[in-house]
Amino acid sequence: MTTKTVLILGAKSDIGIAIARKFALEGYDIQLAGRNLEEVESIKKDLQTRFDVNIKAYDFDTINYSRYLDFINKLKNLPDVVICTIGNMPPQKFCEENLDLRTNVFRANFEGPANILSEIANLFEKRLYGTIVGISSVAGERGRASNYIYGSAKAGFTAFLSGLRNRLYKSNVNVITVLPGPVFTKMTKGLPLPKLLTNTKENVADDIFKAVINKKDIVYTSKIWKLLIFIIKLIPEGIFKTKKI
Repeated sequence: MTTKTVLILGAKSDIGIAIARKFALEGYDIQLAGRNLEEVESIKKDLQTRFDVNIKAYDFDTINYSRYLDFINKLKNLPDVVICTIGNMPPQKFCEENLDLRTNVFRANFEGPANILSEIANLFEKRLYGTIVGISSVAGERGRASNYIYGSAKAGFTAFLSGLRNRLYKSNVNVITVLPGPVFTKMTKGLPLPKLLTNTKENVADDIFKAVINKKDIVYTSKIWKLLIFIIKLIPEGIFKTKKI
């Protein structure tokens, strides 16, 4: 039996590390990609002490478009699965007041991930198989004053994944949209997260693995969020304008 390979874009994130551990546990070879090769190599070494699989580390910056071809050419082999965990969520107020920060949020959460996945999608389409997983967010399901900068970038990414899924269906390439609610990670540290509605990175990794195996289209990593988003979408716009939601 041939061992499958998973490429994790954004491998330094808490969710990225949890995904790497889950897939390594299931026998997948791992390709780790993230900014700062030294840090990615450190994650690689930790995984090697835990799992008997092949693990490679690569330097990758999602908004450095000129290096995409070089990055893809350096991969030892084209993976069976690619999972994009890349994201950035600074405080909304800072994003409103800082053009550079706001631009980075758009690029890190939508433009960059959509561009690199487009390049990989073209290769998967020619090969006629593969799985693409993009981690978006429930924040993109409805615009809210409290996080519309981040949410709008994720909304764009969700729409991109939907269109990509429909395009690649006939090429035997599955595209999965993952919509987590809040997750306990470094990115959300210090935020007033509701414990009953907040997931762990390990649960998210488990849900993603199941989605890959079962060839799902859209996955809410906490079932309660599917119901909550349905309800939130029914709330009249006027309430959103007058309430701090």
